[in-house]
Amino acid sequence: MNPALTQFGDRMSRLTGVRAIMKDIIETLRSGKGQEFINLSAGNPVLLPEVEQLWRECTEQLLSSPEYGEVVCRYGSSQGYQPFIDVIVEDFNSRYGLNLSDRNVLVTPGSQSIYFYAANAFGGYTTDGQLKQIVLPLSPDYTGYGGVSLIPEAVFAYQPTLEIDAAAHRFKYRPDFSQLAIDDNTGCVIFSRPCNPTGNVLTQEEVEKIAALAAPHDVPVFVDSAYAPPFPALNYTDMTPVFGENIVHCISLSKAGLPGERLGIAIGNETIIQVLEAFQTNACIHSPRYGQAIAARAIGSGALADISAEVIRPHYQHKFTVLEATLDAAMPADLPWFLHRGEGAIFAWIWFQDLPISDRELYQELKKVGVIVVPGNSFFPGLKQEWPHKQQCLRISLTATDEEIAEGMKRLAGVVRRIYG
Repeated sequence: MNPALTQFGDRMSRLTGVRAIMKDIIETLRSGKGQEFINLSAGNPVLLPEVEQLWRECTEQLLSSPEYGEVVCRYGSSQGYQPFIDVIVEDFNSRYGLNLSDRNVLVTPGSQSIYFYAANAFGGYTTDGQLKQIVLPLSPDYTGYGGVSLIPEAVFAYQPTLEIDAAAHRFKYRPDFSQLAIDDNTGCVIFSRPCNPTGNVLTQEEVEKIAALAAPHDVPVFVDSAYAPPFPALNYTDMTPVFGENIVHCISLSKAGLPGERLGIAIGNETIIQVLEAFQTNACIHSPRYGQAIAARAIGSGALADISAEVIRPHYQHKFTVLEATLDAAMPADLPWFLHRGEGAIFAWIWFQDLPISDRELYQELKKVGVIVVPGNSFFPGLKQEWPHKQQCLRISLTATDEEIAEGMKRLAGVVRRIYG
Protein backbone atom coordinates (compact mmCIF):
# COMPACT_ATOMS: atom_id res chain seq x y z
CA MET A 1 0.00 0.00 0.00
CA ASN A 2 1.31 3.43 -0.91
CA PRO A 3 -1.03 6.12 0.47
CA ALA A 4 -0.60 9.72 -0.67
CA LEU A 5 0.97 12.03 1.90
CA THR A 6 0.15 15.67 2.50
CA GLN A 7 2.93 18.24 2.72
CA PHE A 8 2.89 17.85 6.51
CA GLY A 9 2.76 14.07 6.20
CA ASP A 10 5.78 14.07 3.93
CA ARG A 11 7.62 16.37 6.30
CA MET A 12 6.89 14.38 9.46
CA SER A 13 7.50 10.95 7.92
CA ARG A 14 11.14 11.70 7.16
CA LEU A 15 14.05 11.01 9.51
CA THR A 16 15.87 14.21 10.38
CA GLY A 17 19.20 15.09 11.94
CA VAL A 18 20.93 12.47 14.04
CA ARG A 19 18.02 10.03 13.68
CA ALA A 20 19.04 9.51 10.05
CA ILE A 21 22.65 8.65 10.92
CA MET A 22 21.49 6.45 13.82
CA LYS A 23 19.84 4.14 11.28
CA ASP A 24 23.27 3.53 9.72
CA ILE A 25 24.82 3.04 13.17
CA ILE A 26 22.24 0.40 14.12
CA GLU A 27 22.79 -1.43 10.84
CA THR A 28 26.58 -1.29 11.36
CA LEU A 29 26.29 -2.80 14.84
CA ARG A 30 23.98 -5.56 13.55
CA SER A 31 26.13 -6.51 10.58
CA GLY A 32 29.53 -6.23 12.23
CA LYS A 33 30.43 -9.82 11.30
CA GLY A 34 32.17 -10.50 14.59
CA GLN A 35 33.86 -7.10 14.84
CA GLU A 36 33.61 -5.51 18.26
CA PHE A 37 32.79 -1.81 18.20
CA ILE A 38 33.39 0.88 20.79
CA ASN A 39 30.06 2.66 20.54
CA LEU A 40 30.52 6.34 21.38
CA SER A 41 27.33 7.43 19.62
CA ALA A 42 24.67 6.70 22.24
CA GLY A 43 22.44 9.40 23.69
CA ASN A 44 20.76 6.97 26.10
CA PRO A 45 21.75 7.84 29.68
CA VAL A 46 23.72 5.33 31.73
CA LEU A 47 21.60 3.23 34.09
CA LEU A 48 23.18 4.25 37.40
CA PRO A 49 22.29 1.95 40.34
CA GLU A 50 21.53 4.77 42.79
CA VAL A 51 19.24 6.48 40.28
CA GLU A 52 17.38 3.27 39.42
CA GLN A 53 16.94 2.52 43.12
CA LEU A 54 15.39 5.96 43.71
CA TRP A 55 12.78 5.34 41.01
CA ARG A 56 12.11 1.83 42.35
CA GLU A 57 11.46 3.24 45.82
CA CYS A 58 9.16 5.95 44.47
CA THR A 59 7.29 3.32 42.44
CA GLU A 60 6.85 1.13 45.53
CA GLN A 61 5.44 4.12 47.41
CA LEU A 62 2.97 4.80 44.61
CA LEU A 63 1.91 1.15 44.35
CA SER A 64 1.16 0.95 48.07
CA SER A 65 -0.77 4.23 48.18
CA PRO A 66 -4.51 4.83 47.57
CA GLU A 67 -3.36 7.33 44.93
CA TYR A 68 -2.41 4.55 42.48
CA GLY A 69 -5.87 4.01 40.97
CA GLU A 70 -6.44 7.72 40.51
CA VAL A 71 -3.08 8.07 38.73
CA VAL A 72 -3.20 5.06 36.42
CA CYS A 73 -6.88 4.29 35.90
CA ARG A 74 -8.35 7.74 35.19
CA TYR A 75 -7.91 10.56 32.69
CA GLY A 76 -6.53 13.81 34.01
CA SER A 77 -6.07 17.49 33.28
CA SER A 78 -4.26 18.50 30.10
CA GLN A 79 -2.04 20.71 32.20
CA GLY A 80 -0.65 17.82 34.24
CA TYR A 81 -1.10 15.86 37.45
CA GLN A 82 -1.87 18.45 40.13
CA PRO A 83 0.29 17.01 42.95
CA PHE A 84 3.27 16.99 40.58
CA ILE A 85 2.62 20.57 39.46
CA ASP A 86 2.35 21.65 43.10
CA VAL A 87 5.73 20.05 43.90
CA ILE A 88 7.39 21.82 40.93
CA VAL A 89 5.93 25.18 42.01
CA GLU A 90 7.04 24.73 45.61
CA ASP A 91 10.53 23.51 44.66
CA PHE A 92 11.29 26.29 42.17
CA ASN A 93 9.79 29.04 44.33
CA SER A 94 11.89 28.03 47.34
CA ARG A 95 15.03 27.18 45.35
CA TYR A 96 15.15 30.27 43.09
CA GLY A 97 13.05 32.83 44.98
CA LEU A 98 10.28 32.85 42.38
CA ASN A 99 6.57 33.60 42.73
CA LEU A 100 5.13 30.88 40.51
CA SER A 101 1.56 29.64 40.69
CA ASP A 102 0.25 26.39 39.25
CA ARG A 103 -0.84 28.32 36.15
CA ASN A 104 2.84 28.83 35.25
CA VAL A 105 3.49 25.11 34.73
CA LEU A 106 2.64 22.63 31.96
CA VAL A 107 3.62 18.96 32.01
CA THR A 108 4.26 17.36 28.60
CA PRO A 109 5.26 13.93 27.22
CA GLY A 110 8.95 14.83 27.06
CA SER A 111 10.52 18.23 26.40
CA GLN A 112 10.74 17.54 22.64
CA SER A 113 6.95 17.95 22.58
CA ILE A 114 7.28 21.42 24.14
CA TYR A 115 9.38 22.59 21.20
CA PHE A 116 6.99 21.00 18.71
CA TYR A 117 4.07 22.83 20.29
CA ALA A 118 6.02 26.10 20.47
CA ALA A 119 7.46 25.90 16.97
CA ASN A 120 4.03 25.40 15.41
CA ALA A 121 2.03 27.69 17.71
CA PHE A 122 4.41 30.65 17.35
CA GLY A 123 6.41 29.84 14.20
CA GLY A 124 5.25 29.37 10.62
CA TYR A 125 2.73 31.35 8.60
CA THR A 126 0.28 33.72 10.28
CA THR A 127 -3.33 34.11 9.13
CA ASP A 128 -2.25 37.01 6.90
CA GLY A 129 0.57 35.00 5.30
CA GLN A 130 3.58 36.38 7.21
CA LEU A 131 6.33 33.86 7.94
CA LYS A 132 7.28 33.88 11.61
CA GLN A 133 10.74 32.43 12.16
CA ILE A 134 11.83 29.97 14.83
CA VAL A 135 15.20 31.48 15.70
CA LEU A 136 18.12 29.44 17.01
CA PRO A 137 20.59 32.05 18.33
CA LEU A 138 23.58 29.85 17.53
CA SER A 139 24.18 26.59 15.74
CA PRO A 140 25.32 23.82 16.37
CA ASP A 141 22.50 22.98 18.73
CA TYR A 142 20.10 20.12 19.46
CA THR A 143 19.47 18.24 16.22
CA GLY A 144 15.79 17.74 17.12
CA TYR A 145 15.07 21.42 16.47
CA GLY A 146 15.42 20.65 12.78
CA GLY A 147 12.26 18.56 12.78
CA VAL A 148 9.97 20.43 15.17
CA SER A 149 8.31 22.74 12.64
CA LEU A 150 5.71 21.69 10.10
CA ILE A 151 7.05 24.62 8.05
CA PRO A 152 10.75 23.76 7.49
CA GLU A 153 11.67 27.17 6.10
CA ALA A 154 10.63 28.74 9.41
CA VAL A 155 13.64 27.33 11.31
CA PHE A 156 16.52 29.80 11.10
CA ALA A 157 19.85 29.61 12.92
CA TYR A 158 22.75 32.00 13.27
CA GLN A 159 26.41 31.12 12.86
CA PRO A 160 28.27 31.60 16.15
CA THR A 161 31.62 33.17 16.83
CA LEU A 162 34.45 30.84 17.89
CA GLU A 163 36.56 31.60 20.95
CA ILE A 164 39.76 29.60 20.33
CA ASP A 165 42.59 28.70 22.68
CA ALA A 166 45.05 27.30 20.12
CA ALA A 167 47.76 26.37 22.62
CA ALA A 168 45.37 24.29 24.75
CA HIS A 169 43.47 22.84 21.75
CA ARG A 170 40.19 24.12 23.20
CA PHE A 171 37.40 26.32 21.87
CA LYS A 172 33.92 27.62 22.72
CA TYR A 173 30.93 28.86 20.73
CA ARG A 174 29.47 32.28 21.50
CA PRO A 175 26.31 33.93 20.13
CA ASP A 176 27.22 36.53 17.50
CA PHE A 177 25.18 39.48 18.71
CA SER A 178 26.41 41.59 15.79
CA GLN A 179 24.34 39.34 13.51
CA LEU A 180 21.52 38.04 15.74
CA ALA A 181 18.18 39.61 14.79
CA ILE A 182 14.99 39.10 16.79
CA ASP A 183 12.19 41.27 15.43
CA ASP A 184 8.58 41.32 14.24
CA ASN A 185 9.40 38.45 11.87
CA THR A 186 10.35 36.21 14.82
CA GLY A 187 7.80 33.80 16.25
CA CYS A 188 9.90 32.28 19.04
CA VAL A 189 13.49 31.61 20.08
CA ILE A 190 14.82 28.19 21.14
CA PHE A 191 18.24 27.10 22.43
CA SER A 192 19.66 24.49 24.82
CA ARG A 193 21.63 25.27 27.99
CA PRO A 194 23.76 23.18 28.61
CA CYS A 195 23.88 22.35 24.93
CA ASN A 196 23.46 19.00 23.25
CA PRO A 197 25.77 18.28 21.39
CA THR A 198 28.59 20.65 22.33
CA GLY A 199 28.39 20.94 26.12
CA ASN A 200 28.28 24.73 25.71
CA VAL A 201 26.65 26.80 28.46
CA LEU A 202 25.49 30.27 27.49
CA THR A 203 26.28 32.74 30.26
CA GLN A 204 23.52 34.38 32.26
CA GLU A 205 24.36 37.66 30.55
CA GLU A 206 23.99 36.06 27.10
CA VAL A 207 20.62 34.56 28.01
CA GLU A 208 19.38 37.85 29.42
CA LYS A 209 20.57 39.71 26.31
CA ILE A 210 18.68 37.30 24.03
CA ALA A 211 15.55 37.68 26.16
CA ALA A 212 15.93 41.48 26.09
CA LEU A 213 16.14 41.48 22.29
CA ALA A 214 12.96 39.40 22.13
CA ALA A 215 10.90 41.25 24.76
CA PRO A 216 9.91 44.37 22.73
CA HIS A 217 8.37 42.10 20.08
CA ASP A 218 6.50 39.84 22.55
CA VAL A 219 8.61 36.90 21.38
CA PRO A 220 8.83 33.94 23.80
CA VAL A 221 12.27 32.47 24.48
CA PHE A 222 12.32 28.72 25.15
CA VAL A 223 15.39 27.62 27.09
CA ASP A 224 15.91 23.87 26.70
CA SER A 225 17.20 22.89 30.14
CA ALA A 226 17.27 19.11 29.69
CA TYR A 227 20.77 19.00 31.25
CA ALA A 228 20.45 21.93 33.65
CA PRO A 229 20.16 22.17 37.44
CA PRO A 230 18.42 21.36 39.69
CA PHE A 231 17.85 17.99 37.98
CA PRO A 232 19.71 16.37 36.29
CA ALA A 233 22.28 19.11 37.10
CA LEU A 234 24.64 18.04 34.31
CA ASN A 235 26.49 21.33 34.39
CA TYR A 236 30.24 21.24 34.99
CA THR A 237 30.50 25.00 35.29
CA ASP A 238 28.55 27.23 37.66
CA MET A 239 25.19 28.18 36.19
CA THR A 240 21.76 29.18 37.44
CA PRO A 241 18.53 28.89 35.46
CA VAL A 242 17.39 32.25 34.11
CA PHE A 243 13.74 33.24 34.46
CA GLY A 244 11.85 36.19 33.00
CA GLU A 245 8.53 37.41 31.65
CA ASN A 246 9.20 36.10 28.13
CA ILE A 247 11.43 33.13 29.10
CA VAL A 248 9.96 29.62 29.21
CA HIS A 249 12.20 27.32 31.23
CA CYS A 250 11.88 23.78 29.82
CA ILE A 251 12.91 20.74 31.87
CA SER A 252 13.21 17.06 31.04
CA LEU A 253 13.62 14.21 33.51
CA SER A 254 15.13 11.92 30.86
CA LYS A 255 18.73 12.40 31.97
CA ALA A 256 17.60 12.20 35.58
CA GLY A 257 16.70 8.56 35.04
CA LEU A 258 13.23 8.65 33.45
CA PRO A 259 13.75 8.69 29.66
CA GLY A 260 11.21 5.91 29.20
CA GLU A 261 8.45 7.91 30.92
CA ARG A 262 8.71 10.92 28.58
CA LEU A 263 8.31 13.67 31.14
CA GLY A 264 8.84 17.33 30.25
CA ILE A 265 7.96 20.48 32.17
CA ALA A 266 7.47 24.01 30.82
CA ILE A 267 7.64 26.88 33.34
CA GLY A 268 6.75 30.36 32.17
CA ASN A 269 4.27 33.14 31.53
CA GLU A 270 0.66 32.01 32.05
CA THR A 271 -0.46 33.21 28.61
CA ILE A 272 2.25 31.21 26.84
CA ILE A 273 1.54 28.15 29.01
CA GLN A 274 -2.17 28.32 28.10
CA VAL A 275 -1.36 28.31 24.38
CA LEU A 276 0.90 25.28 24.79
CA GLU A 277 -1.68 23.51 26.95
CA ALA A 278 -4.39 23.97 24.30
CA PHE A 279 -1.99 22.60 21.67
CA GLN A 280 -1.34 19.57 23.89
CA THR A 281 -5.06 19.01 24.47
CA ASN A 282 -5.59 18.72 20.73
CA ALA A 283 -2.49 16.57 20.19
CA CYS A 284 -2.63 13.97 22.97
CA ILE A 285 -5.07 15.04 25.75
CA HIS A 286 -2.42 14.92 28.47
CA SER A 287 0.98 13.45 29.28
CA PRO A 288 1.28 10.11 31.16
CA ARG A 289 0.54 10.43 34.88
CA TYR A 290 2.53 7.49 36.27
CA GLY A 291 5.88 9.23 35.74
CA GLN A 292 4.50 12.44 37.21
CA ALA A 293 3.33 10.67 40.36
CA ILE A 294 6.67 9.02 41.11
CA ALA A 295 8.59 12.19 40.13
CA ALA A 296 6.49 14.17 42.60
CA ARG A 297 7.85 11.94 45.35
CA ALA A 298 11.46 12.14 44.15
CA ILE A 299 11.39 15.93 43.83
CA GLY A 300 9.26 16.66 46.89
CA SER A 301 11.62 14.70 49.15
CA GLY A 302 14.67 16.48 47.77
CA ALA A 303 16.15 13.12 46.74
CA LEU A 304 16.26 13.82 43.00
CA ALA A 305 18.16 17.09 43.39
CA ASP A 306 20.62 15.41 45.77
CA ILE A 307 21.24 12.40 43.50
CA SER A 308 21.64 14.71 40.51
CA ALA A 309 24.39 16.70 42.22
CA GLU A 310 26.06 13.81 44.05
CA VAL A 311 25.78 10.91 41.57
CA ILE A 312 24.66 11.86 38.05
CA ARG A 313 26.85 14.94 37.55
CA PRO A 314 30.09 13.43 38.97
CA HIS A 315 29.63 10.31 36.82
CA TYR A 316 29.57 12.18 33.51
CA GLN A 317 32.05 14.85 34.57
CA HIS A 318 34.55 12.07 35.29
CA LYS A 319 33.92 10.59 31.84
CA PHE A 320 34.70 13.94 30.23
CA THR A 321 37.92 14.16 32.25
CA VAL A 322 38.97 10.72 30.96
CA LEU A 323 38.24 11.75 27.37
CA GLU A 324 39.99 15.10 27.74
CA ALA A 325 43.14 13.63 29.31
CA THR A 326 43.37 10.88 26.68
CA LEU A 327 43.02 13.32 23.80
CA ASP A 328 45.67 15.62 25.26
CA ALA A 329 48.08 12.70 25.55
CA ALA A 330 47.30 10.93 22.25
CA MET A 331 46.38 13.63 19.75
CA PRO A 332 49.28 15.18 17.78
CA ALA A 333 50.03 18.62 19.20
CA ASP A 334 50.87 20.05 15.77
CA LEU A 335 47.45 19.28 14.27
CA PRO A 336 44.53 21.77 14.41
CA TRP A 337 42.15 19.78 16.64
CA PHE A 338 40.00 21.58 19.19
CA LEU A 339 37.84 20.12 21.95
CA HIS A 340 34.86 22.23 23.00
CA ARG A 341 35.03 23.37 26.61
CA GLY A 342 33.29 20.73 28.70
CA GLU A 343 30.67 22.81 30.46
CA GLY A 344 27.81 20.29 30.67
CA ALA A 345 25.62 17.56 29.11
CA ILE A 346 26.68 13.98 28.31
CA PHE A 347 28.69 14.51 25.13
CA ALA A 348 32.03 15.82 23.99
CA TRP A 349 32.36 17.84 20.78
CA ILE A 350 35.58 18.00 18.79
CA TRP A 351 36.44 20.19 15.81
CA PHE A 352 39.15 19.38 13.24
CA GLN A 353 40.04 22.61 11.47
CA ASP A 354 40.77 22.22 7.73
CA LEU A 355 39.87 18.51 7.93
CA PRO A 356 41.06 16.96 4.62
CA ILE A 357 37.90 14.81 4.39
CA SER A 358 34.28 15.36 5.48
CA ASP A 359 32.97 14.48 8.92
CA ARG A 360 30.90 11.65 7.39
CA GLU A 361 33.99 10.24 5.73
CA LEU A 362 35.85 10.48 9.05
CA TYR A 363 32.91 8.63 10.65
CA GLN A 364 33.36 5.84 8.08
CA GLU A 365 37.13 5.69 8.68
CA LEU A 366 36.57 5.37 12.41
CA LYS A 367 34.16 2.49 11.87
CA LYS A 368 37.02 0.63 10.15
CA VAL A 369 38.99 0.74 13.41
CA GLY A 370 35.97 -0.25 15.50
CA VAL A 371 34.89 3.15 16.81
CA ILE A 372 31.42 4.63 16.26
CA VAL A 373 30.79 8.33 16.82
CA VAL A 374 28.26 10.77 15.30
CA PRO A 375 29.20 13.11 12.42
CA GLY A 376 28.70 16.71 13.44
CA ASN A 377 26.85 17.99 10.38
CA SER A 378 23.55 16.68 11.80
CA PHE A 379 23.70 19.31 14.54
CA PHE A 380 23.37 22.50 12.52
CA PRO A 381 19.58 22.79 12.09
CA GLY A 382 18.40 25.99 10.47
CA LEU A 383 21.87 27.21 9.45
CA LYS A 384 21.30 28.20 5.83
CA GLN A 385 24.70 29.51 4.75
CA GLU A 386 27.63 27.37 3.69
CA TRP A 387 30.24 26.97 6.43
CA PRO A 388 33.08 24.41 6.16
CA HIS A 389 33.02 24.07 9.95
CA LYS A 390 29.77 22.06 9.63
CA GLN A 391 31.71 19.18 8.04
CA GLN A 392 34.62 19.25 10.51
CA CYS A 393 33.13 18.14 13.83
CA LEU A 394 32.24 14.96 15.73
CA ARG A 395 29.95 14.29 18.69
CA ILE A 396 31.31 11.74 21.17
CA SER A 397 29.10 10.16 23.82
CA LEU A 398 30.22 9.98 27.46
CA THR A 399 28.01 6.95 28.19
CA ALA A 400 30.69 4.27 27.59
CA THR A 401 33.11 2.86 30.16
CA ASP A 402 36.35 4.65 31.06
CA GLU A 403 38.33 2.02 29.17
CA GLU A 404 36.17 2.30 26.05
CA ILE A 405 36.38 6.08 26.01
CA ALA A 406 40.16 6.06 26.43
CA GLU A 407 40.71 3.39 23.78
CA GLY A 408 38.29 5.10 21.42
CA MET A 409 40.16 8.39 21.71
CA LYS A 410 43.50 6.66 21.07
CA ARG A 411 42.10 5.10 17.90
CA LEU A 412 40.63 8.45 16.88
CA ALA A 413 44.05 10.05 17.30
CA GLY A 414 45.61 7.41 15.08
CA VAL A 415 43.04 7.89 12.32
CA VAL A 416 43.32 11.67 12.46
CA ARG A 417 47.13 11.51 12.32
CA ARG A 418 46.89 9.39 9.17
CA ILE A 419 44.25 11.58 7.51
CA TYR A 420 46.18 14.82 8.00
CA GLY A 421 49.23 12.96 6.72
